[in-house]
Parts: sequence; C-alpha cells; structure tokens
Amino acid sequence: MLKPTASLTLRTTITLLVCSVIALVLLVTHSVYLTQSTEQTRLSLEEKAKAVLHTLTVSPFVANELIHANDKYALQNYIEEVRQQNDLLFIVVMDMQGIRHTHPDRSLIGKHFIGGDEVKALHGQESVSEAQGTLGTSLRIISPLFDHQHQQIGAIAVGIATDKVQQIMAANRWVTYWAVAFGGLFGALGAYFLARKIKKIMFGMEPSEIASLLEERSAMLQSIREGIIAVDADENITLINDEAKRLLRHGDLKNLLLTEGSKHWPTLLHLRQVLASGQARQDEEIEFNGNTLLTNSVPLRVNGKVTGAIVTFRDKTEISQLIQRLSGISHYAEALRVQAHEFMNKLHVILGMVNIKAYDQLENYIMDTANYYHAEVGSLIRQIKDPVIAGFILGKMNRGRELGIDVSVTPASYLPESAQAEETHELVTVLGNLLENAMEALDGRPDPEIVLTFDYDEGRLRCTVCDNGKGIEPAALSQIFEHGFSTKGSRRGIGLFLVRQSLEKLGGGIECLSALGKGTRFIVSLPYTCKENSL
Repeated sequence: MLKPTASLTLRTTITLLVCSVIALVLLVTHSVYLTQSTEQTRLSLEEKAKAVLHTLTVSPFVANELIHANDKYALQNYIEEVRQQNDLLFIVVMDMQGIRHTHPDRSLIGKHFIGGDEVKALHGQESVSEAQGTLGTSLRIISPLFDHQHQQIGAIAVGIATDKVQQIMAANRWVTYWAVAFGGLFGALGAYFLARKIKKIMFGMEPSEIASLLEERSAMLQSIREGIIAVDADENITLINDEAKRLLRHGDLKNLLLTEGSKHWPTLLHLRQVLASGQARQDEEIEFNGNTLLTNSVPLRVNGKVTGAIVTFRDKTEISQLIQRLSGISHYAEALRVQAHEFMNKLHVILGMVNIKAYDQLENYIMDTANYYHAEVGSLIRQIKDPVIAGFILGKMNRGRELGIDVSVTPASYLPESAQAEETHELVTVLGNLLENAMEALDGRPDPEIVLTFDYDEGRLRCTVCDNGKGIEPAALSQIFEHGFSTKGSRRGIGLFLVRQSLEKLGGGIECLSALGKGTRFIVSLPYTCKENSL
C-alpha cells in the first residue's frame, strides 16, 4: 500500500478547512450583526424619543403652559419628570423665537436654543439631526408645537446623548465577541471530531492510498459488459461481478471458486500463468463448464511488483450474436449486389444489340424493361412509402428471381414511411431473416412462392410472410425462436432468435402458423410510428 507523501494529513486538512470556513462565517456574521445592531440601537432610541416627543406635542397642558405660563415652574417640573422617567439627555420647550422655556439646567431657561437645527421645526416641519449643544453632542429630534386651534406656538426638542448610544453599542459588541469566541471554539472541536470520524470511515487511509485502490478497481472494470474476476498474489478472489457468475453458470459458485480443492480454475482462466510470468494474455479461448469463453488476463502491479491478476471474459456465442445483429446491413448489401448484377446483365444485352445493329429489337427490349420497371417497381413504391424497406424488398424480389422464386407483395398492402430510423433497421432485420428462411424452405419445391402483406392501422403494423414450402414439424414450433435451435444442422438457429429479439426491442410480437407440405405463415405485429403523423 502506498504511503502518503503530502505534508498535511487528511485529518489536518479537513480540520483546517472547516475551521477556516467557520472563521469566515463567524467574521461575516459578526460584521453584519454589529452593523445591524448599531443601526437598530440608534433607531430604537430615536423611536423612543419620537414617542415621548409626539406625546408632549399633543398634550394640552404643555401648549397651555407655554402660552399662558400660569405657573412659572409647572412646565419645567413636568418636562423634567418626563425626561428623567425616559432617561433622555434633555427636553426643551421653546417658543416661536427659539427661546427656551424648559431645560435640565435652569440657568439656561430664557436663553436661545443652540444648534441651528430648530429652524426647520419652527417652520412646521419635524427634523432629526446630530448637533453640538450646551450639554454636548446629541441626537436631536425637534417637532413643532400647536395650540388647540392648530396654530404653531413653538417647538419641542428631545435629545439623546451620543455617548449613551456608544455605550449600548459597546455592550452589544462584547456580546458578539463572546459569541464569536464560543462559536470558533465549538467549530474547531466539531471540525476535529468530524475529520476523525471521516478518517475512521475511510479505514484510516489517506487519499493517496484510496487512489491506489481506485486504480485497481478501474482496471478490473475496464469493460462493464464482461465477466470480471480479480485475485491477489495467493490466488484468492478479491472481486467477482455478477456477469462472471452468470457466465460461469455453476450452482455452487462459492465452492467452485473459493475452496482449496478447486485450485484448477485459475489455471483454466490463465491467472496462475499471469501471476507467475507477469505477462498479459489476450484474446484466448477456453472451455469452462461447457461454455466457450473469450478471455483477457492482465497482471496487477503496485510499485512495480505483481500483486494480483485480473481476467475479463465474454461468452463467445454472445459475440457471435452481436456479429449476427449486423445481418440487416448484409441484407442491404445483398440487395445492392443483386441489383448491380441485374443491371450489368441488361447493359451487356444492350451492348450486344448495339454491336449487331439490331436497333429495332433494342428499342423493344428497352421499352419492355421500362414497362417492367413501371409495372413492378412503380407499384412497389406506391405501396411501400419507406424507401429503405422498398429498396430492400426490391432486392429480395431480384434475389428470388435468380433462385426461381416468385416474391410478391399483395396489392392491398400499404406501409408508410417510419419516423424512427431504429424501427426501419429492426424491421429490415425481421423481414430479412424471415425471407431467408422462407427461401431456404422453398428449395426444391415446385412453383415456389413467397407473399408479403403489410397492413398499417393507427400506429400498429401487421406484416405477414407466407410461403408454400415444406412447413415445420408441429413439435418444433414451440422451439424455433430459441437461440441455437435449428432443423437445418449445427451452428444454425440464430435468424429467428434475432427476429424475436428485434421485436421484443420494439415491443412487438410474432406468431407462426405452419402445416407440413403446405407452407408456413409468420405474422408479425409491432408498434410503428408513421412519419406523416409525427409531423
């Protein structure tokens, strides 16, 4: 196992990272809290002062005493009592000339209000300001004072000492300091224990060690569709996937692969040789439990030393099936070959008639050929709107003509063009295999004939392939779609199996009706997306 080479361990890195994040969050929170706290403190004191001020401005007693001055000290005493109860710096009642009628310092009563911010209030508008007065710097709120006839008779100023605001903010600041300190402490402890927990979950390994394990696993999983078995230097299995279990097909896989008495299997899969030589073995075929497997075995090296081996394998039959899935393309190629062959034959005929100067006969031959094209090809194109299917069927017709088989499409047939290329390709695979089987069934039969029928109705396509061949044994009808089953010899039985797979892929089905000596009818039904309906 690789040892970590980094200067910081995973635990230290996580602890530092989490602590840094917590510190950043606490710093931002602290800044936001102080800013909002300062503003909220100021607004709170201001609202408190305004509430007192507005209460005084609507008080009949204050307005009456300012106008009539029935008692020289009544207004002063009342205002002072209100000021002290609300812990305000000052409350000053002034007349329209800005002359004080109340003040915490009685010696300043009768003198002009200082600050200059009272002018706005004496003109009927409330003002909020911060100014220097006889009692120091203060936050001032000045509001006009009206009598019962709503005539302005003066103004009232309420002041809050700025020192008091600073004191409240300083107290709040210490609260945030303690909160940040405790938050940082608990965050650091939490980060430490989190890193410790993560390290425990990871079995005490560092990232470099985990990277080494991931390299091993990535090598074993280089092909997801293949069976994979990995062993260590002592031939003990360290990994086996489900595909390997399926391909090995053994009832007691654990006893087959893991017991000491079954050490023959590493030899069969070439793992023992790979462990001994350190050399990979590619594309080798082996027989295992009745299956033919195509294997690739590679050694696993850590620090240059062979520490194990990996074998990946697939069923050779499945690979053959993948090759057979290309049969649709082979049908296209065959159709093109037949058409090219027929075209060359016609060119040779035309060339020969030109050489012998049989122009009248040449004209008749060309006219007959054109009429045949319009009669057969034109009719087919009118019925089969999908050009791929039409070309494919035309090729099969030409192939049948070479074999002496009449391949035709019923006059009532209709096949619209498909909106999905996948449907077309799968349909070519289905029809190609069915037609090939039908042509083989007609070998040696008198008047061989294959009839194709296409019926499309509301998103559903029904295809029928009917021949007058020798038919299928009733006992074999239930097995003809199974992989490898064939009545034509060994290494056959793929075509109808591929037909069933293609139809299952499209969500369709197939039915076979056959009578010995009379022929066979395959009825295919599948969902079909018409291109015209999808526009």
